[in-house]
Amino acid sequence: MLKNALLWASKNPTLAEKLPRYRFVKQATRRFMPGEELQDALREAERLADSGIKGTTTLLGENLRSLEEADEVVDHYLDALRRIEERGLDVEISVKPTQLGLEFGVAEAERRLAKLLNATSSLVWIDMEGSDHVDATLELFRGAKGAKDNVGLCLQAYLRRTPDDLTRLMPSRPAIRIVKGAYNEPESIAFPAKGDVDRSYVKLMRTLLRARLHDEVDRPVSATHDPRMIGETNRIAFELGLDKERYEFAMLFGIQRHEQLRLVRRGHAVRVLISYGSAWFPWYMRRLAERPANLWFVAKQLVG
Repeated sequence: MLKNALLWASKNPTLAEKLPRYRFVKQATRRFMPGEELQDALREAERLADSGIKGTTTLLGENLRSLEEADEVVDHYLDALRRIEERGLDVEISVKPTQLGLEFGVAEAERRLAKLLNATSSLVWIDMEGSDHVDATLELFRGAKGAKDNVGLCLQAYLRRTPDDLTRLMPSRPAIRIVKGAYNEPESIAFPAKGDVDRSYVKLMRTLLRARLHDEVDRPVSATHDPRMIGETNRIAFELGLDKERYEFAMLFGIQRHEQLRLVRRGHAVRVLISYGSAWFPWYMRRLAERPANLWFVAKQLVG
């Protein structure tokens, strides 16, 4: 019930307009994002690099109202890529397809994505949004992958369709990041029970790691803060005899920092997603919904 309430709040335009005005609400978000500007994200990326942790940055915002807004997003990311290169950082970008104009047609998004892929040799990640965008996002990825290799895709374990989607993507030797998923989807589309989502997650990671062993995927990424899923990923890799440097863990800024450092000390590749931007409210509600226990941290921030 709490998770559903948080996901409802993430789509409520009145809350999105009014709540971010309050200083105590902004203060509570600092667990998940260091600030609203790109320079805030890059500063944290430099700090994480000192600990051996790599970075990914993403500008928050989705469902744009015009193609002109999509062009502004592309210009922002092009500037971000230049600044990342100037600082010599191992930082990738992760872009929501609706930020690139996906709702105005796959061709519009593909044209803008091509500009980003041509501007860097680093991997550019395509995020996965709600289920109504999955088919178009897969089409966007396939088109981009046919032209350039430096593109990766996020897939969601809670969607029932994901194993079949992954199977169809395999011939392109993709880079895939597996997440559990954080949108409010009907039971006919997504697993409602955590146990079912966890089992799906483990099966997807097993498929990816086995494929990586035979060099059939470019990069398998386990994007989770769940200690059980981290343990299962490592167990599967150990049973397969897959070296640690051939797969990667991804986590959000501000969550499980001790686990991030522990994995790095044990020789694992860890990449932290650092989000920034003024349109943070829907994203923040989904982060709380992923793990409602995070509300305890927010409560302590408020009374502190």
